[in-house]
Amino acid sequence: MFRSFGALVGDLLVVLLFVAIGFVQHGTPLTAQNLFLVGWPFAVGVLLGHLAIRAWRAPFRIWPHGVFVWAITLATAMALRTLFSAGTEVSFLIVTAIVTGVGMLGWRAAALFLTRGERTRPRVVTGAEATASRKADAAPAEKD
Repeated sequence: MFRSFGALVGDLLVVLLFVAIGFVQHGTPLTAQNLFLVGWPFAVGVLLGHLAIRAWRAPFRIWPHGVFVWAITLATAMALRTLFSAGTEVSFLIVTAIVTGVGMLGWRAAALFLTRGERTRPRVVTGAEATASRKADAAPAEKD
């Protein structure tokens, strides 16, 4: 539960950071109102992406979860921006795709790396090991 909420927050933070950097780069005042007005289509896209892919099942997976959440976020945000005449020039689309892709997939890669010790792989027992184990279990216990 915590990880799926963390994944949602991580994606929303990437979107918020992207919007904030855009304001700074373009010399626009960085206000809560401006962040909301530009960021809401991306936030809706993140929420829709998490719901559509059911990201809570494997929130840190890059493929397919991260890639699909990113793609749905991008498509939704651009569709909403087009619908509300907010601008979707090709250069903006390319920059948005690259920056949000690196951010949304990058934090997942870092999370996978940092939690690698928590994931254990089941041990595969070979035929010889299984036979030896059965023999050891069948042998009478030695008495002192």
